[in-house]
Amino acid sequence: MHALASTPCNASRSAHATPSNSRIHVNRSLPADALPTAPASVHNPAPLALGLGCRSGVTLAQVEATVHAALGAWPLARVKTVATLDAKAAEPALLAFCARHALPLQAFARENVNAMGMQSGASVAAHARFGVQGVCEPCAQLAALGGPLVRGKLALDGVTVAIAAFAEASQADAQTAAQAPT
Repeated sequence: MHALASTPCNASRSAHATPSNSRIHVNRSLPADALPTAPASVHNPAPLALGLGCRSGVTLAQVEATVHAALGAWPLARVKTVATLDAKAAEPALLAFCARHALPLQAFARENVNAMGMQSGASVAAHARFGVQGVCEPCAQLAALGGPLVRGKLALDGVTVAIAAFAEASQADAQTAAQAPT
């Protein structure tokens, strides 16, 4: 704990002034290490990855509406990538969404998607059509390099969206360094 210097302050008096023996102490110096700091996520929030699934033939408007509903208060500018199942990567509405927002679209193979598991439970439709337990949640996590889901599956009007956060850059750098051959 650091000792803080204080100096009496003579405040002007009014009808509601404090008694004459009261003093207001003003902190003249505060060590830099004692200053409060905001969490790193406030200054440098983790980027986000969107996992998207959809029925064939959905429109760009349907994708936009579902993405914005899933993002809520998060700005779209925090999204750094969009991911889907390789079998859905040519879907016109997904391609149009990525083009409109200058976002890369990553496509993942069924084997990779199935290896991730599902938090919200398996999708009967995704399993019947593509042989995967789900699309949006595992694709979001794969695109975020295994980062945690910050928004589980939201299904609206034929579109599913999940959001994962990338690990903080310092943690990702440490993991990369630890995995590098020596």
